[in-house]
Amino acid sequence: MNVSVVLFTSDLRVHDHPPLRAALDEAAGVVPLFVRDDRIEAAGFATPNRSAFLADCLTALDEALRDRGGHLVVRSGDVVDEVCAVVDATGADSVHMSGGVSAYAQGREERLRSALTGRGRTLHVHDGVVTAVAPGAVTPAGSDHFAVFTPYFRRWAQQGKRNPLTAPRAVRVPDGVDSEPVPSRADVRGVSPGVPAGGEAQARSRLLAWLRSGIAGYGDGHDDLPGDRTSRLSPYLHFGALSPVEAVHRAGEKEGPGATAFVRQLCWRDFHHQVLAARPATARDDYRGRGDRWRGEDEAADDIAAWKEGRTGFPVIDAAMRQLAHEGWMHNRGRLLVASFLTKTLYVDWRVGARHFLRHLVDGDIANNQLNWQWVAGTGNDTRPNRVLNPVLQGRRHDPDGTYVRRWVPELKGLQGAAAHEPWKLVGQERAAYDYPEPLLELSAGLARFQQARGGT
Repeated sequence: MNVSVVLFTSDLRVHDHPPLRAALDEAAGVVPLFVRDDRIEAAGFATPNRSAFLADCLTALDEALRDRGGHLVVRSGDVVDEVCAVVDATGADSVHMSGGVSAYAQGREERLRSALTGRGRTLHVHDGVVTAVAPGAVTPAGSDHFAVFTPYFRRWAQQGKRNPLTAPRAVRVPDGVDSEPVPSRADVRGVSPGVPAGGEAQARSRLLAWLRSGIAGYGDGHDDLPGDRTSRLSPYLHFGALSPVEAVHRAGEKEGPGATAFVRQLCWRDFHHQVLAARPATARDDYRGRGDRWRGEDEAADDIAAWKEGRTGFPVIDAAMRQLAHEGWMHNRGRLLVASFLTKTLYVDWRVGARHFLRHLVDGDIANNQLNWQWVAGTGNDTRPNRVLNPVLQGRRHDPDGTYVRRWVPELKGLQGAAAHEPWKLVGQERAAYDYPEPLLELSAGLARFQQARGGT
C-alpha cells in the first residue's frame, strides 16, 4: 500500500486540515505524526503551561484519529531525523505539513525538504492552515509585506478565503509504526492552576458557545476587564486545535459590531504572522529602531521583579500580572497596560517582558507575542510609537468599580471606584488597613524619563 506522512505542528485538529486531507487523497495509508522537538525544548519554549495544554491537544487528536480507525504516532528528537525514520520504515512517498512563519519553522521546512529530496521523496507544505490568509498572499506594491495594519485589513477582508474542510471519515495507519505514549497533562509539573483544558473538542465547544452567546457583546465589551467578554480562543488558535479559517467563516455568518470586531482581531493575528514571515529577525530585533537605551535587567532588577510578581503598587497592573501567573492567560487590555507600563513607564526593554510572557502564556506565540510587545513599545508597527497608557486612567475606564482589581488583588478588598485604582491616596488608619505597596514611582517621572529618551516627544 502506498503511504504518506502528515507531520502535525501547530495544527492539532482533524477538522479543516488540508495536509491531512491531501495525504488521505493520495495514499491508502497515512501516518499522522507528531514529533516532540528537542530543539524547541532546549530553547525553553516547552514551558509547563504550554506543555500541559499541548498534552491535552495531542490526547484529543489521538482520540479523534482513533474514532476514525487510526491513531497518532508520537516521536521525540530532531524533527528531520524522526520524519525520515518514519519515511524509511513505511516507504512513504511524501510528507505533508502546514507552513510556518518563524525563522525556526522556515529552517525546519528547508532541512526537511533537503533530507526528503535526498531520499527521492517529496515534501508538500500547505499554506493558510495556521492563519486565515497565508502570509504573502496579499502584499502592497513594492514590498513583501504590509507594515501598517489598516491597509492590510482592507486587503485581507477582500481576499477570498477557502472553505473549511470537514473532518475525514476514516484514517488508515499502516501497521508496525512505532510510537511513544501520547503525553499526559498529569506528567507535567509546575502548571498554573487556572490553565484551561486543551484539545479540539474543547476548542469547537468554546467556539460554538462564543458564537451563540458571546460575540454579540464583543464590539462594546472587549475592553471590559471585569466582564471578560473576550472569546478566550487564543490558546486553541495557537496550537491549531481550532482552524482560523473556520473561525473567520463562522463569525462572518453573524451580524453586528461584535462579529466585525472579532473578525478584525483574527486579522490582527494574520497581520503579525505575515510580518514575522517576511522579517523573521523581528522575533528578537526592533522592527523600527527608536534609538532606545533601555534600562537593563541589572539596572532595573527590583522594578522588573515587582512587575513580574504583581506588586508595583498600581492595582490594575498587579491584577493583570497575577491573572497571568494564575491562568497562563491575560485579558488583552491587561496585556496592553502591563506592556506599556514596563516599556514606557519603567523604560525596560520589551524583550524582558516578551520573555516573561512566553514563560507563562498558554497562547505564547512568537509572531503575536513579540510583535504585540513591539507594537506597545513603539518599536513595531504602531503608527503612534510614543503613546503611553496611564494605568490609573485606564483602570478607571475599563474597571470603573474596581471589580477586576479586587478579584486579583485581594489585599484591596473593600475598595471601590477610584480608590481601587489609587489606594495610595487613602490617609491615616484607612491607608494602614491595606497591606499593599506604595507605587514604584510617580507616573509623571516615568513619562518624563521616556519622553527624554525618545528625544523629547
